Amino acid sequence: MNNTISSIILIAAVTGVVSYIRSSRKKKKLLLEKLDAPLPASWRRVLEEKVAFYKTLDEGGKAVFGERVRLFLATKNIEGIDVDIDDTIRVMVASSAIIPTFAFPGYNYPGVNSVLVYPNSFDLQFRTKRYAGHAEFISGMVGNRSMNGIVILSKPDLIEGFSGSHNDGNVGIHEFVHLLDKEDGAIDGIPEILVQQPFVGPWLHEIKNEMSKIAKGDSDINPYALESNAEFLAIVSEYFFGNPQKFQKAHPELYQLLSTIFMRDNEYRENKAAGQ
Repeated sequence: MNNTISSIILIAAVTGVVSYIRSSRKKKKLLLEKLDAPLPASWRRVLEEKVAFYKTLDEGGKAVFGERVRLFLATKNIEGIDVDIDDTIRVMVASSAIIPTFAFPGYNYPGVNSVLVYPNSFDLQFRTKRYAGHAEFISGMVGNRSMNGIVILSKPDLIEGFSGSHNDGNVGIHEFVHLLDKEDGAIDGIPEILVQQPFVGPWLHEIKNEMSKIAKGDSDINPYALESNAEFLAIVSEYFFGNPQKFQKAHPELYQLLSTIFMRDNEYRENKAAGQ
């Protein structure tokens, strides 16, 4: 009797392993097929028309950006919650992720599984419908605990971030910078994946200095940056990538630090040489 049970367990175990291997091979094959396919013309059109960062790249840079869009969309689940989404939204989501990590071509947000797109801003209970006394308008969030690996973005706020060539704000970039900050285990405004030890002191000094200006009303940086060092990093990153010329002119020291953090030093030197 015991031998029979053992045989059944062994067969079930082997069957399970075989099934898992077949499933894994099928997923890998589908992924490779997606990555081998040419970048759809509709995706390239969205990049050319909506993503200002992409338009600043040379042809080689555009090709790399396009490949990373394809990799991101092939490996992450982008899902609309009570709202329709199309390829324009998917490409915007992917671009939000790639822009702050463009200097790190091998990085593809290993901790992210899904991006959920909501019909509008939401509250802490994830309700999007307005009600009496409604006061919370959250446009984006990085999930934790049971929602770890999930990013939530408001569709209209995501679109707004890509609505022009000189936007100081972009909720997609904001949330993906939080994820980079989270890589070392703490969302604290000092992402170890980006900020090398010699730059921690100058970076913290600049945060304190700029926060003081914001509090006094002497800065054009969104006052939400005063919430914490983490929010400061996310807010100034939106501005840095969304309107770099304006940001460099208004905040040269901060611009130089962010150029180093995001490895955009060549762009910094070019802009400085051009007198921008």
